[in-house]
Amino acid sequence: MKSVATTKMSSKGQVVIPETIRKELGLKTGSQFVVVGKDDVVILKAIKIPPLNEFDQLIFKAREKAAMYGIEKSDINDVINEVRATP
Repeated sequence: MKSVATTKMSSKGQVVIPETIRKELGLKTGSQFVVVGKDDVVILKAIKIPPLNEFDQLIFKAREKAAMYGIEKSDINDVINEVRATP
């Protein structure tokens, strides 16, 4: 079973993640999280930045899909410009 611990929130809204949990998850100073809250549940999900070589694979797959659907660079630029123009 995973470690379980309690903590408190400071007056500034800061929450300390207990050392046992930090070590178990390999969290370091500067680790970033997505925070989701609903009702009385707060979830912290650590953001792991993938290695740079994984981005190459993602770009390759995205280009394959774009070619499959006939999407061209100009289509993407048009959408970017449209979104940027929206107030």
